[in-house]
Amino acid sequence: MKVSKDATNTARRIFRLCQTDGVLDEAKFRLALRKIVEQKPRGYRGTLHVLHRLIRKDVASRHVIVESAQPLGAQTRDGLIDKLKAKRGDSLTFEYIVNPELIGGIRVKLADDVWDGSIKARLERIANAF
Repeated sequence: MKVSKDATNTARRIFRLCQTDGVLDEAKFRLALRKIVEQKPRGYRGTLHVLHRLIRKDVASRHVIVESAQPLGAQTRDGLIDKLKAKRGDSLTFEYIVNPELIGGIRVKLADDVWDGSIKARLERIANAF
């Protein structure tokens, strides 16, 4: 869907206004959506489309995927959660995946950042060096 610059700018402004301390306030956002749908301003479909894209991006930027070769212990999980929350804030969600292909170690993915401490990644780096 092609969206006008005005609709994009409006959506970004609404998204920023619905945030409190850098975190999306769901009540404010629902109120803004309700008003957009009721009033149906010019280009409102484009605005809704951009808002949907911004919300998906925001949710993905706060979702952490932790892969490990074996299930992590409670102490390791708590330490990892504490470090990531100290670095990126308290509004993170975590997903834990057991992936035996990693051989050992863990891989943490948060938005576009990947921290790979797995044995598989180390072996691949060694293989690529030759």
